[in-house]
Amino acid sequence: MTPVPRPRREWHSLPFPLALLEIRRQRELLRAHNLHDTFGAGGERPRRRSPELLPYRSYDGSGYDPDDVDMGRTGTRFDRNCALPETFPEPEDKGLFSPSPREVSRELLARRSGFRPARGLNMLAAAWIQFQNHGWFSHGDNTADEPLDVPLAEDDDWPRCPMMVRRSRPDPTSHTDTTRPPTYENTVSHWWDGSQIYGSTEEQCRALRAGEGGKLAVEKGRLPDERRPGLSGIDLTGFNDNYWVGLSLLHTLFAKEHNAICDRIAAAHPTWGDERLFQTARLVNAAVMAKIHTVEWTPSLIDRPVTRAAMHINWYGVLPARVRGRIGRFGKGETLFGILGSPTDHHSAPFSMTEEFVTSYRMHPLLRDEYEIHSHRTGALVERTDFEQLHGPATRPAVDRWGWSDLLYSFGTMNPGDITLHNHPDCLRDLARISGEHVDVGTVDILRDRERGVPRYTAFRSALHRPPVSGFEELTGGDVGLAAELREVYDGRLDRVDTMVGMYAEPRPRGFAFSDTAFRIFTLMASRRLKSDRFFTSDYRPEIYTPEGMEWIERTGMTDVLLRHHPELAPALHGVRNVFAPWRMLRPGGIG
Repeated sequence: MTPVPRPRREWHSLPFPLALLEIRRQRELLRAHNLHDTFGAGGERPRRRSPELLPYRSYDGSGYDPDDVDMGRTGTRFDRNCALPETFPEPEDKGLFSPSPREVSRELLARRSGFRPARGLNMLAAAWIQFQNHGWFSHGDNTADEPLDVPLAEDDDWPRCPMMVRRSRPDPTSHTDTTRPPTYENTVSHWWDGSQIYGSTEEQCRALRAGEGGKLAVEKGRLPDERRPGLSGIDLTGFNDNYWVGLSLLHTLFAKEHNAICDRIAAAHPTWGDERLFQTARLVNAAVMAKIHTVEWTPSLIDRPVTRAAMHINWYGVLPARVRGRIGRFGKGETLFGILGSPTDHHSAPFSMTEEFVTSYRMHPLLRDEYEIHSHRTGALVERTDFEQLHGPATRPAVDRWGWSDLLYSFGTMNPGDITLHNHPDCLRDLARISGEHVDVGTVDILRDRERGVPRYTAFRSALHRPPVSGFEELTGGDVGLAAELREVYDGRLDRVDTMVGMYAEPRPRGFAFSDTAFRIFTLMASRRLKSDRFFTSDYRPEIYTPEGMEWIERTGMTDVLLRHHPELAPALHGVRNVFAPWRMLRPGGIG
């Protein structure tokens, strides 16, 4: 008799200590095999030494590494987590449109049976990840030259056939060697430096500053209006593409946080001028955001004891705070003391953001189509609205209409969408952008991965060392109906399933808001963003940040930031364990 094979045990089904060790093993495996420099081993990009290592973050992200002044700088390439031979895009006449990205959007992404909420999260969690993404990566303005013509079905009501989608902006430094895959340029700094607030050039940054006390320009409690033609109604900030109220809340909040940090440092160093105060406050503010993302936002989306512990260890290590403070850091390891203050290490490739990292953060189902605005004082419903009244030029009028406190409270108590199939917001599948472009973001998401050579799901999964799936039913965790839909759209070919679709379809570990496949990318890149940055490693010290700045980072979480600038939210935040989980719903009289 043929023995029945024992079922695989995924890491999340292991006992806590073994699961923690398995996550660490996966990270080391990925560090060794899934960091690929698109310039190749020949070193096509010349490596120039940094003239000096400045004690503050540069405006464009240059000068972080002593041996490579351009590493992570604005205008350098996205690299890859998949091996370069696997990242050639499919030719337009032989697979780029197979199946049509628009049909994938219509048949698999569109909301059919209404909005599916992510019960354990709030809308601040949705706004937060877009806020952070804007500081990590941008492919820039897509080119209008020779748009991609997406085929439409006969019954498709899209106003123009074929659907025209602008191509990704070409990499100005791209090689002409057709034996290597095309590359794309990141138009913002790759580092975790708060560039979405501060900009990625000196000219842009100085235009955002008040010019005294190190502070950013904040007028009557809000950021200035952009005021450029066609952009009135949008905040003037470091990165304001695809702007909406969710971004305005966070951009304004952390601009105020920057200014509060300036006041604290100026009180301790009264002789310091505007530039030194600004640069020091920026360091501290960026570290506060990195800390919040690491120990609050991420654990809210991967809410298991082992993953919460893993993220805590990334930042703090396993030692209790009182022990760390008493004995001080020693040795080079990350386990006892965390990545903060450890030696810098880029592992197997120069630091950069990757195309696969961009893919893994395609989380548009988090956005809602309809929003309820509630009073932060009583919890009473003030008004119902839709996304149209909250984005683009409507952003600042919406803040005028409802105010910071009610908007923050409403976002804190409202669920985002679940990151799954059939839950892509209708407002993004029929979106009029500020530029006048009319797009289906679901279609664009699928097309961008294909255009930029992100492998399809089964190849992507294999590249991350995950075991293969045997069929559509296994992919969907036994959901026969969904498996049938996928089989129909992809003509029975499992190997053609798009990576985003596969990640939305696969069963998730309990407590996870996104897929285990995406988690593999985050396991690698979440640590890398810290480990490669000298301001989180070798230069994470009081001589750079000031003792006051280090104390600010240690004592500040997202609740502290909110209550520092909006103390009126205290009743709703009382007893809330994680600020990205739903807050207390108030009742008339302010009692929860």
